Amino acid sequence: MSTSTLDPYRPGESLLHRLDARVKVGLAFGLILALALTPPGAWPVLLLLGAVVAVAVILGELRAGFVLARSAVALPFVVAALPLLFTVAGTTLFALPWGWTATREGLARLVSVVFKAWLSVLTALTLTATTPFNAILATLRGWGVPSLLVSIVALTWRYLFVLVAEGQRLMRARAARSGRAEGAHGGSLAWRAHVTGGMAGSLLLRGMDRADRIYGAMVARGYDGEPRLLGRPPLTAGGRALLASGLAALALLALLGLLFWG
Repeated sequence: MSTSTLDPYRPGESLLHRLDARVKVGLAFGLILALALTPPGAWPVLLLLGAVVAVAVILGELRAGFVLARSAVALPFVVAALPLLFTVAGTTLFALPWGWTATREGLARLVSVVFKAWLSVLTALTLTATTPFNAILATLRGWGVPSLLVSIVALTWRYLFVLVAEGQRLMRARAARSGRAEGAHGGSLAWRAHVTGGMAGSLLLRGMDRADRIYGAMVARGYDGEPRLLGRPPLTAGGRALLASGLAALALLALLGLLFWG
C-alpha cells in the first residue's frame, strides 16, 4: 500500500469541497448519530438517510469505484451481525439441521445493522475525502475536544504514513536480497512465515526508534502537547443556518423512527 492510496482526501472544486469544514463535520456527526438512533426495520427513515448520503457523495463528485472500494471495510459487520438472524425471536423463515432457526425479524435486524454500518462508513468516507485532515482537527479543537485527544488523533494519522514508508523500505530490501531462479516458487510456508515474522519484528523496532527520534525533534522545537492550528474566521450566517437546519432535519428523522418503529 502506498501513502498516496492511504490518504482518503481527494482534492477538488466540488460544492462539498468548498463547504466550510465545520458545517461538514457537524452534519456528518449528526447523520451518524441519527443512523445509530434509528431502530432496526425503520426502512422509510433508513432510505431517506441513505438518500442524504447518496446526495453528499454526488455533491462531492466522488468516483463510484473509489467510494465502493473504500466502503468495503463495512463488510466485516455482516459476519459480526450474522447471529442476529438466528437469535431474534419471530416468524420462522428456515431451520438448519443442527437446531438453528432463522426468523423474519432476525433478518430485518441483520439487514438494518449492516445497512446502517455501511451508511456510517460512507458518511465518514465522504467527509474525509472532501475535507483536509487539518481542517477536521481544527474543527474538533474549536468545539472544545480535549487537546490531548486531538493530538493523539493527529499523531496517529500522520505517523501511520511513516510506518507505511518504513514497511516499504523493508519490502524493497527483501526484494533486493531475494534472488530467485527462473521457475522457482520461493521457500516453504514455514520459511515464509519465519521471514515475515522477522520483518514484522524489524518494523516494530525501527518504528520505535523512529518515534523516539521524531519526539525528540518535536520537543527540541517547542512541542508542548497543544496542537498548533491556524485560526479561521467565524462561521458565516449561511453556514450556521445550513448546519442548524440540517441537524434539525436529521433529528426529526431519528425522532420519527423512534416514534413509529421504536
